[in-house]
Amino acid sequence: MARPKNTITTQLVEDVPLAEDLQLNLNAMTEHRQQIMAQFGDGLPYDRSRIVHEARFYMAQSAEAMLEAGKRLVIIKEVEPHGVLIDILENELALPYRTAARMMQAATKYLSPTLKTNVPALAHLGKTKLFELMTEDDGDLAELADGGTIAGMTLDDIDRMTSRELKAALRETREDLDAKRRTVAEKDEKINELKETREKLKRLPVDAEINELRGQLSDLAEEMVRKTMGSITDGFVRLDEDTLARGVPHTGFMAGLLLDIEREIQCLRSRFDLPELPVQTEPEWINGPTEDDKNFKKPDFLTEPSEER
Repeated sequence: MARPKNTITTQLVEDVPLAEDLQLNLNAMTEHRQQIMAQFGDGLPYDRSRIVHEARFYMAQSAEAMLEAGKRLVIIKEVEPHGVLIDILENELALPYRTAARMMQAATKYLSPTLKTNVPALAHLGKTKLFELMTEDDGDLAELADGGTIAGMTLDDIDRMTSRELKAALRETREDLDAKRRTVAEKDEKINELKETREKLKRLPVDAEINELRGQLSDLAEEMVRKTMGSITDGFVRLDEDTLARGVPHTGFMAGLLLDIEREIQCLRSRFDLPELPVQTEPEWINGPTEDDKNFKKPDFLTEPSEER
């Protein structure tokens, strides 16, 4: 069977010239780039990687130059009479005092014996980031320059960040650290309060009936832990063995039992406003009265009328 003739013809579209205004804009952009490279490109063609690398290099030079200038401002401030530094800043350097103060702080910080050898590594971050890092510990900054981290960030991480991102990260880290310090301080305060309460209890008069009651409660608690918790542990072991043998999970049931026990303990704790004391191998009161208890002299207001006679 003869193949049918292809009657479809393809016509080439003629080149459409760019709009006159678009062509003018492209020409203007090209001419502007050529002028920029002629003025600032040092006779070399544009290479993005090279330009970024050179920018980073000169930013580091700028940071080191800033530190050197700050060092000299420190010298002027410490050697010249009071007020001379302000006059020099205003009339000879045209430098705002706030900027000069930060430069002097940075020089004092980074040119200290601890950090002076690390300046070449840190200077690559630039002036603004050096200012943001001034409040960090000298040892932490030295560690950062040697490959360590600050607030979980390496030197390369900080280099890739903007100054605003670095400032936000450092602020967040300081806030977290302050919160942890407050928590530790609160725990220490509670522990001290418990110690004071215990010392006050030691000074209370000895009562044989109370000691007997304490002993009974201690024996009851020990028996509960030994027998009841031991039986529950044995039961949990059997449930675990059943899970391994038949594949039937018992985790929810076991957790529910423990939750019931914990709930009862928490109810007692809340009812009698009891603190969560640290675990001790043996309570101090288990051995009976201390020497302080034995030597305690009952105050007059606690003396029974029969004892006075």
